[in-house]
Amino acid sequence: MLLAAGARAQSPPPSAPIGPGQLALVVNDADPASVALGAYYAQLRNIAPAHIAHVRIDGRPQRLDAAAFARLKGDIERQLGGPAGADVRAVLFAWTAPYAVECNSLTAAYTLGFDAGQCQRSCAPGRRNPYFNASVLPPGMRLSMLLPAEPADVARAVAERGKAAGFRVPRAGAYFLHTSESTRNSRARFFPPSGALPAYKLTIHTLRQDVLEGAQDVMLYQTGMARVARLESLHFLPGALADHLTSYGGDLLGNAQMSSLRWLEAGATASYGTVSEPCNHWQKFPHPQILLQHYLNGASAIEAYWRSVAWPAQGLFIGDPLARPYAR
Repeated sequence: MLLAAGARAQSPPPSAPIGPGQLALVVNDADPASVALGAYYAQLRNIAPAHIAHVRIDGRPQRLDAAAFARLKGDIERQLGGPAGADVRAVLFAWTAPYAVECNSLTAAYTLGFDAGQCQRSCAPGRRNPYFNASVLPPGMRLSMLLPAEPADVARAVAERGKAAGFRVPRAGAYFLHTSESTRNSRARFFPPSGALPAYKLTIHTLRQDVLEGAQDVMLYQTGMARVARLESLHFLPGALADHLTSYGGDLLGNAQMSSLRWLEAGATASYGTVSEPCNHWQKFPHPQILLQHYLNGASAIEAYWRSVAWPAQGLFIGDPLARPYAR
């Protein structure tokens, strides 16, 4: 499906990739960390004041109920002109919590609408993503991502890595690990074969092992583990994407399994995880070949990640949405 070695991906490239002019920020004025990150990111990426929505969420809850979310979304849409506003194609939430709406992720609930049925049957198939493996954003659909605001130094570093991506295409590696945790290998059948892609200066490494250690050229890293070891030994390049297939990676402040925040702290620029028990449907996690294909074709992090998940109701997209290391 993806790339004969050295050949360019064959699906049509997206038209008019999302850039700073199409991105809106949402800032929680009741959260000082959110206010500080919003101001920093707006300056870094030159986000227009008209594209910054201010809301108040007291207490920093990890999860909103459906009614509270409906009020929040209505407030955001009023400030940004509603989903028909053609100049806003994506939204970035500049805070750490809330990150879920009942069993849905905040990003999926905002982009696709809250899915109460998924909460009644958490392990059931999810609602189809109309943007899955697509080249064009459906009319009226706004993508969304969350940039965790704390720790503040990590949040700023993620934003800076996102901006630095694409200035120079580095020699890089894409790492796919088929691990001993068999239930978390449901997407391993979609890992691309190992080999070099000279046109992209990229080498694919598909490995049967539990731990990646010492790699200094990481642009993409996907694995299936409840907790991923030796992240401190790796060097992630600007724009790197990394995620692990496990049940609660998107429960950012939980401790049942490794939080997706650990990827950003280790140096990745964007990641993904589920906020409630999804079971191991591969459709609820980023598809390896589709994610890599769209990223190499010049999509931004938010576009590539959203295109790679078929059933994203429970999945939280985090990081810098505008990173585009393969823009050229």
